[in-house]
Amino acid sequence: MQYYFAPMEGITGYIYRNVHHRFFPGMDKYFSPFLSPGTKKTMTPRELRDILPENNRGYTLIPQILTNKPEDFLRLCRDLEEYGYKEVNLNLGCPSGTVVSKKKGAGFLEYPNELDRFLEEIFAGTDLEISVKTRIGKEDPEEFEQLLEIYNKYPLKELIIHPRVQTDYYKNSPDLEVFAMALEKAKAPVCYNGDLFTPELYKEFCKRFPQAERVMLGRGLLRNPALVQEIKGEGKLDKETFLAFHDALCQEYEKVMSGDKNVLFKMKELWFYMGSLFGENKKAMKKIKKAQHLPEYREAVRELAALWRETGL
Repeated sequence: MQYYFAPMEGITGYIYRNVHHRFFPGMDKYFSPFLSPGTKKTMTPRELRDILPENNRGYTLIPQILTNKPEDFLRLCRDLEEYGYKEVNLNLGCPSGTVVSKKKGAGFLEYPNELDRFLEEIFAGTDLEISVKTRIGKEDPEEFEQLLEIYNKYPLKELIIHPRVQTDYYKNSPDLEVFAMALEKAKAPVCYNGDLFTPELYKEFCKRFPQAERVMLGRGLLRNPALVQEIKGEGKLDKETFLAFHDALCQEYEKVMSGDKNVLFKMKELWFYMGSLFGENKKAMKKIKKAQHLPEYREAVRELAALWRETGL
């Protein structure tokens, strides 16, 4: 099995990836939060920093691209090729309303004929390998049959499928029947993405799909950064490792951000996911959320971590 770390906008940038790789090595690929090329610049300074090879040493990073304009996609590919990249990923999965309203991400799926022409142009215009991350339709899972016919026309590096429609966002359950159909009929190698939050859910997935060879994990890894190690039977996350990972991440953000407020914003964003490690400790979590300065924040984290053994985690 190959394990991929899904991109999460605003969270899984190069600082997070580097610290995660340091403490929890073993991911086969990390995917960058999407790059959205414009007509004048292919990347913002922030996007460029995120994909610079010197900021991503020791692991495989696949830049993800969000656009519906083939000329912008190809210009960005040329720039990425100059930085040594051999593969890019096309985002056809983002369900965000602001993205969809611009006919990008999962919003592009509503226009299969235009998508077909787009794919024809980008595959003809670059030597880079191209993978696709997709949802199964805009509103109806039945849309995926036509979409898969389109994908099968092109030499995709791989097809990463999140088996929800755009209008599901992250609600409802992934449509495993559609994924089963894709495993059978897709010409490209297929990767599964969606709701594999625990080793138990992963095992259930493998039992149903023993032929699957690739999985992409996102929210599950943000909740438990050692999820892949636990899946592999390499031991469970312990309090000491969690705190060392947390502290290293906080320190790295301090190096590049000015002021406690900005660092705390990044760290608190993560606690939306990591908080699940500590069950229903609402009082301790509230202290973390209310912290306005780093010393106060660190003390609140230590108080919460002290509950680790008490709750049996």
